[in-house]
Amino acid sequence: MKGVAARITRGLSRGTVVQCIDNSGARMVQIIEVIGYHGTHRRYASGGVGDLVVVSVKKGRPELKKEVANAIIVRQKRPYRRPDGIVVSFESNAVVLTNNKGEIRGTTIKGPVAREAADRWPTVAAASTVII
Repeated sequence: MKGVAARITRGLSRGTVVQCIDNSGARMVQIIEVIGYHGTHRRYASGGVGDLVVVSVKKGRPELKKEVANAIIVRQKRPYRRPDGIVVSFESNAVVLTNNKGEIRGTTIKGPVAREAADRWPTVAAASTVII
């Protein structure tokens, strides 16, 4: 994981159900916690593109259901501004399942991936087909 200086609006809070867009077998996951979030007392943790989160698998292959895993947020509906002034937002919220080291579980990623997530996580960039 590389450190990225970009400030991204955090669009996905704890409890959000999002799509899993890799071929690991999970289809829908729920965000349990955002790793590295330092916020205010009693405030829900929220994450943005490129953040590492802990998720619970809600839909997918039977052996994956109810499993707790790590994931990386690669798309969010909430608009955020890049340093060059462009405002970016996607049609859906999406994550990619990873192991404890940050390597993705699947071999391919379906659909576009935000450039911020690809810059921060080289394994995501290698498996994605479209980087926006």
